[in-house]
Amino acid sequence: MLVIRADLVEAMVAHAREDHPDEACGVIAGPEGSDRPERFIPMINAARSPTFYEFDSGEQLRLWREMDAADEEPVVIYHSHTATEAYPSRTDISFASEPNAHYVLISTRDPETHDLRSYRILEGVVTEEPVEIVPAYSQSA
Repeated sequence: MLVIRADLVEAMVAHAREDHPDEACGVIAGPEGSDRPERFIPMINAARSPTFYEFDSGEQLRLWREMDAADEEPVVIYHSHTATEAYPSRTDISFASEPNAHYVLISTRDPETHDLRSYRILEGVVTEEPVEIVPAYSQSA
């Protein structure tokens, strides 16, 4: 199960809407081994495509090094589908290379709403998982 703060969900959806009609993509990093998404990192879709996303290789290398130095890992890897349902494509499945990550897809095909779903993708096998959205932490807590 993916447990994620509401403000992080809102940030992913806003990024997906902002980049529409191209696919948006990014990462939410968290402490290594925690399975806790904390730091929202929108990325550039180097493909600039409505049907495909690709992290910019330089940006990805810098981010992975930054996460490594901070003892973080990519807890969530997200991207949007602009014209189809929030389900991984064959390409998405073939590029899924982080065994511990939650792969979140946001469908923006309906301008009035969105569909957000999360998957584990291991060795080409896609398993949908429940998503529990929890309140954002209060600043005073």
